[in-house]
Amino acid sequence: MDFITHSTIDIAKSLLGVKLIYESPTQTFSGYIVETEAYLGTIDQAAHSYQGKHTPRVHSLYREGGTIYGHMMHRYLLINFVTQPEGIPEGVLIRAIEPEEGLEAMIRNRGKRGYEVTNGPGKFTTAMSIPRTIDGTRLNEGRLKIDTKNRKYPREIEESPRIGIPNKGKWTDAPLRFTVKGNPFVSHMRVRDHQHPDETWRTTRL
Repeated sequence: MDFITHSTIDIAKSLLGVKLIYESPTQTFSGYIVETEAYLGTIDQAAHSYQGKHTPRVHSLYREGGTIYGHMMHRYLLINFVTQPEGIPEGVLIRAIEPEEGLEAMIRNRGKRGYEVTNGPGKFTTAMSIPRTIDGTRLNEGRLKIDTKNRKYPREIEESPRIGIPNKGKWTDAPLRFTVKGNPFVSHMRVRDHQHPDETWRTTRL
């Protein structure tokens, strides 16, 4: 996947259905991305790099596209993929996955079953035992990989405001959250909107 020449919004959409793989020392975990959020760098009041903020903590955001930016929030690790050339601090937050390989270990790691195992940005990183040291590494060069060939394709992509972004002016309501419509592993989804996971994917690529 090209993390340099496409817009961050386009990348956020195209990541839906991509297989995310983490190879821990003892277990391989995988799942399909069902929810992303785009963060548009220095102009985006909700972005960690707003107005060019560049502290050691956010340094990975300023590196070349394909770098992993990991940060802690409420003791949970959140993972972003940097999406532009070096020095342009934009990225995509991976918010949820539909689990595949390693599900029983994910359940043990989370202490939860069902959709709660991976339906949130800190939930799936906990389920997959991804460490904070992933920050600053590059996709597909270490333990965290994406598979863009053995992937799924959303039947429909839904756009909505990002989660947990209060008091950021127009950026609070900007439709920069992208989800596989109806997939029950999407965070904050009402039960009445759930579909069977298989029904939320197309059988063929358009």
